[in-house]
Amino acid sequence: ALFDALPDRDLDWQEDGVAGVSRFLARVYRLGMHYAVQLRNAPASAEKIAAVASSPTSQKLLRKLHQTIRKITQDFAGRWHFNTSVAAIMELTNEIMAAETELGAMPADVAAELLSGLLPPLILLLAPFAPYLAAELWQQIGQSGSLLRHPWPEFDEELAREEEVEVPVQVNGKLRALVRTPPGSDNETLQQKALLE
Repeated sequence: ALFDALPDRDLDWQEDGVAGVSRFLARVYRLGMHYAVQLRNAPASAEKIAAVASSPTSQKLLRKLHQTIRKITQDFAGRWHFNTSVAAIMELTNEIMAAETELGAMPADVAAELLSGLLPPLILLLAPFAPYLAAELWQQIGQSGSLLRHPWPEFDEELAREEEVEVPVQVNGKLRALVRTPPGSDNETLQQKALLE
């Protein structure tokens, strides 16, 4: 129910929604169990994860992780929009699962280091919404102590920042182009790029 609507709004109960959430939680469980042995043998450290972040796949996954942590932290800080928090966790899970081919092509120790920086925070983010599943995964990946006593993950603003953003270009109210530019570009740069389109 948290995924479908804000807590202060009415919700029409639908069995299809339950099936969809069940499929999502099953995917997270399969993901965690698939990498559980690797994660038990490769405890994460900030220095090792930073060294692994050189590949485009690693950068993309770490960026998505930190964007997700930022989003959920902001949602919990006062907005209480749990539906967008759950959607952000789903997006992160989808990104990790979509990158499984690239993860498989990496050397095993590099992939293990990257996953040890991705999956424990994912499980921590999932804990407020699916506490029993998160606690089970926490144990399976070899984390010690109670999941609920572990500190909330913190996001790194530098890692969360997009390298490029898409800016729509409109002429007389009609969309004419989408321009990709670094964040914070000035109007002159945007105009020059728009004229090239």
